[in-house]
Amino acid sequence: MRGEVDRFEQYLREVKQASENTVQSYRRDLMQMITYLEEKEIREAAKVTKTSLHGYILHMEEQGKAATTISRMMAAMKAFFNYECMQACIRRNPAESLHAPKVEKKAPVVLSVDQVSALLAQPSGQTPKEIRDKAMLALLYATGIRVSELIGIQMEDINMNIGFLVCRDGERERTIPFGRSAKAALEEYLEHARNELLRGKGSDYFFVNCTGGAMSRQGFWKIIKYYGEKAGIEEDITPHTLRHSFAAHLIARGADMRAVQTILGHSDMATTQMYAAYREN
Repeated sequence: MRGEVDRFEQYLREVKQASENTVQSYRRDLMQMITYLEEKEIREAAKVTKTSLHGYILHMEEQGKAATTISRMMAAMKAFFNYECMQACIRRNPAESLHAPKVEKKAPVVLSVDQVSALLAQPSGQTPKEIRDKAMLALLYATGIRVSELIGIQMEDINMNIGFLVCRDGERERTIPFGRSAKAALEEYLEHARNELLRGKGSDYFFVNCTGGAMSRQGFWKIIKYYGEKAGIEEDITPHTLRHSFAAHLIARGADMRAVQTILGHSDMATTQMYAAYREN
């Protein structure tokens, strides 16, 4: 089945034009499923049954996987086996009638304006890495983009003269403005840090890691955790926390809900409306 996942991955990229984040997430989840099935001596898609997949779901629950994680993995399973049906590799999708566990919607963690200010102030800007970190945090809060979009920004995606960036997710594209504070941090990064980090290498990525390569989600997760602890923030923050805070602060200050939805790239207004409950102290 591993070769079939490779072909499914190619299908997602070339036909569905899924984002790289989606492709990698599906692949990771499917490989975990395959590892479990191989332990049960199931190595062909045609031999996978609803019962074997149900056993895998129970296995994930016993491991303490969150309902959101299991739901995501089930989505990958359904998409993969549906693809196998389309390719006539199997007659019926064994994941089709599986039901995802109920997911309790929790209110997103939103930092106060003072907490955000404290977080953004943590990188001192004395080294190329700190200058880069300061620019990344500033841009994330100034635009509310996803961390996958942040680390995927190409040099051509940012217009420094006018102050906007272009985010692409498959076929969808949106243009997001950023203010003077973020612009100043980005200019500092371009002038005093990026070339130092590249060390003579070339890269189309706007933000690069300390060896001149592409930034990873895990790498940025560690960055925001580190500065969150330095700022004395007790909440369990993630890269998505600044996106939540950006949206909540905008709406609390009277921004148009539809405009915020467009900036965030939400397909459903209900997702944007959950931020309306936040009130600044």
